[in-house]
Amino acid sequence: MELKDLSHGQRSRLAFIDFSLEYFGEVSRADLISRFQTGLAAATRDLSSYKQFAPNNAFLDHKARRYLRRDQFSPLFSHNPEAILTGLSHGFGDGLSFPLEPSDTCFDAVRLVHPKAEFIAAIMRAIHHRVPLQCLYLSVSSGESSREIVPHSLVNNGHRWHVRAFDRVSSSFRDFVCTRFTQLAVLDQSIETLEAREYDKQWNHIVELELIAHPSLVHPQAIELDYAMHNGLLTLEVRAALAGYLLRQWNVDCSTAHSLSGGEYQLALKDCSVLKGVAGLAIAPGWTASE
Repeated sequence: MELKDLSHGQRSRLAFIDFSLEYFGEVSRADLISRFQTGLAAATRDLSSYKQFAPNNAFLDHKARRYLRRDQFSPLFSHNPEAILTGLSHGFGDGLSFPLEPSDTCFDAVRLVHPKAEFIAAIMRAIHHRVPLQCLYLSVSSGESSREIVPHSLVNNGHRWHVRAFDRVSSSFRDFVCTRFTQLAVLDQSIETLEAREYDKQWNHIVELELIAHPSLVHPQAIELDYAMHNGLLTLEVRAALAGYLLRQWNVDCSTAHSLSGGEYQLALKDCSVLKGVAGLAIAPGWTASE
């Protein structure tokens, strides 16, 4: 029997197993039961069926009662990178990530190339199991270098996907653009306490941004409608580590006197003092270190 001969329900469950192994490194009968509301016997049959189609992809850890991903894992299903990233960010776990069909009447913005599916998988497994990654990373300023990072989150910053991670070279939490990895390998070792997400101060610090229509606009009501402002104000709570990206993407004037000119500046930050202590603001329009 081939995959195409299975019912859609069967393929969905096998794809879920395949996806869980690839992106989380593990799957159990309890995961199947929870996701598909099936019984224990049905979950056992699905796992047995998966092993028939892909005998070298997983092995049973009897102590943990979970199937774990083998190093020689080869995906049984093709997972589209955009669907994967969109699905992961919205909490999906079916695994059936078909290529997105473009509409001929509704058009989205042009986007950068997505990271390779296998790199997304390696990053997700490292995050899920709280282990480091050995990587080759190509930087615009310093070229290619080898480093070990401890990732804790995948982020779409409005322009591209990056991974937030502790960098063992600089001993600090940094952002790494996912498409700039040229090699990734999950390391089988534990992480240090201070490398964990809980110790990423910029990530855990929440900043409240109050945005207003730019004072230079003749008809600010138009912008207030665009951003669903209430009483001329839009209040956002964002992680300090992500504040600079949002301010750049929305072209928010962050200068003290809202002095930036140009049609691209339709928003302004009401109180720039809220950005004190926030890192990575070099990309925020109008912001200077003396603010």
